[in-house]
Amino acid sequence: MPLLLLDLDNTLLDRAGPFRVWAERFLAGIGAPPSDIDWLLSIDADGLTDRWDVADAIRDRYDLRIPSIDLVDELHEGVAEFTRLDPLVACALRIVDEAGWVPVVVTNGAVRQQDTKIRRTGLDRYVADWVISEEAGVSKPNPRIFALAAQRVRLPLRGAWVVGDSPEADIGGATAVGLPSIWLHRGRSWTDTRFAPTAVCDGVIAAVAAIMSA
Repeated sequence: MPLLLLDLDNTLLDRAGPFRVWAERFLAGIGAPPSDIDWLLSIDADGLTDRWDVADAIRDRYDLRIPSIDLVDELHEGVAEFTRLDPLVACALRIVDEAGWVPVVVTNGAVRQQDTKIRRTGLDRYVADWVISEEAGVSKPNPRIFALAAQRVRLPLRGAWVVGDSPEADIGGATAVGLPSIWLHRGRSWTDTRFAPTAVCDGVIAAVAAIMSA
């Protein structure tokens, strides 16, 4: 039973769309100009910026009196509220399971944020388990987090595949641990010369099909 190690944000669950929806509503709620969405998306950096830093940047720009901790909660809950599991992704995961693969989520981020999204969307019904960096004490691309994912489901890493949208965290991590990988390009071109994915796909459904055919 081979492992399928899957990233969460912008792989199994769309994050970019829900964050934009939340950001537009938040900016409208505080009376900021709609054009500020570009600034907020830039500060967020596709979720890579620490949530406390995003909260502080928002407070400073708009001179808000909202406590940082409340704004961090707003960031977490706001994005989770608009996050949905694509039925086609759920179908692909069911096919993976029926074919004998064991899907496990390996994600960087805060436990509260990531666990909420996994459970609230119903993704927990389609994966064997999940490992979140904050809880694990190690983040992708460190090979240890992939080893922890394998230990969690009591399976060897040998024969596993890694699927994700981050060149560094997902593909770099897969390379470090010696696993084949699929990079979800999301309209981007591969530019890293240190390593490369085994294959490039436009989404997790295509990635699953490629792995199954391989």
